[in-house]
Amino acid sequence: MGNRILIVGTYDTKDDELTYLAEVIRKQGGEALTMDVSVLGNPKAATDWSKHDVVAEAGTTIEAIITAEDENVAMQAMAHGAATLAGRLYREVRFDGVLVLGGSMGTDLALDLCAALPLGVPKYVVSTVSFSPMIPPARLAADIQMILWAGGLYGLNSVCKASLSQAAGAVLGAARAVEQPAAKKPLIGMTGFGKTVLRYMVALKPALEARGFEVAVFHATGMGGRAFESLAADGAFAAVMDFAPQEVANHLFGSAISAGADRMTHAGRAGIPQMVSIGCYDLIDFVAWQPLPDQFKDTPAHAHNRLLTSVVQTTDQRRLVAREICGKLAGAAGPVVFFLPTRGGHEWDRPGAPLEDAAGLAAFCEEMRAACPANVDLLELDAHINDPAFSDAVLARFDDWVAAGVVKG
Repeated sequence: MGNRILIVGTYDTKDDELTYLAEVIRKQGGEALTMDVSVLGNPKAATDWSKHDVVAEAGTTIEAIITAEDENVAMQAMAHGAATLAGRLYREVRFDGVLVLGGSMGTDLALDLCAALPLGVPKYVVSTVSFSPMIPPARLAADIQMILWAGGLYGLNSVCKASLSQAAGAVLGAARAVEQPAAKKPLIGMTGFGKTVLRYMVALKPALEARGFEVAVFHATGMGGRAFESLAADGAFAAVMDFAPQEVANHLFGSAISAGADRMTHAGRAGIPQMVSIGCYDLIDFVAWQPLPDQFKDTPAHAHNRLLTSVVQTTDQRRLVAREICGKLAGAAGPVVFFLPTRGGHEWDRPGAPLEDAAGLAAFCEEMRAACPANVDLLELDAHINDPAFSDAVLARFDDWVAAGVVKG
């Protein structure tokens, strides 16, 4: 049972609040470890890891960053040091969960620190800017948790204690309850959307499980893709079935619903066998409650719900997406097969469906043929991605890979 919580913050200005967090954790039977990321001042009492320990991990000194007289430079050095130190301490099994407290500066640091820890490590941030649009999705660790630090920027009171005590209890409870990703069977990472638009996982998941594999399906709406990429970077997958690459287009065309610039790269870098396809390739997701960018205002769109609107790409944009995908796959160190179902990539583009665009699909397929790199096996299918023929073709190639030892069973 995990009881050890690492508490991180600027003890020179927030000592009372950070000490309160430690007291709540200890009263609940946990162990509180402390890390100071201050620059100018000092804590009232020594912390387990001092600001000098932190900044040394960044290869500099407190005196040097003070001399720079630039708070942004100073905090970035502390963020680098804190992330490096926390990552090392976790690998040394020194703590079970982390709790970071901060305003905008401390939150900036917290994002780096949490990103340095693997998925499954409880990561809680108490921040005055929680859920703010100033926080880019690309900097959020896949399983980060945040709570607004309401009414507590300067000193303790009954309002801020409600947030602080919740966070302390939540991270301790998570550390005690979490089941770290440790698959007893080889793990397949798959991307997808809900069954109303993509359906291949309904057939593939039980079929792969019957073959002795575990299957994790990631919702490709930004954070799901980040979790997928995080695990791929850690080499967690025996193979990936990246059949919903829409986050690539989202990032390419400036949507806030992004998994980052490195989407569709980590499996290739790790040499993980990749199966890739075109699920919702032709759509760009935007935040539904915000105005569409001017260039998309007259474009056909599908309002999926009050949170998400999908805009249909033009023919030229589809060609650009095809080249972008091919460029990402060209760097793969492991085997790659691209399944190209020439009859469509989601339920809304079938003949007669609202977003059907036969010419756009044909242009995308043409560009895929032209741009496909030599390391990628392009397999065209006279089928729609949601047809049984697609799933059958995937399983046939998967079985071949298992038989040949490409995928370890």
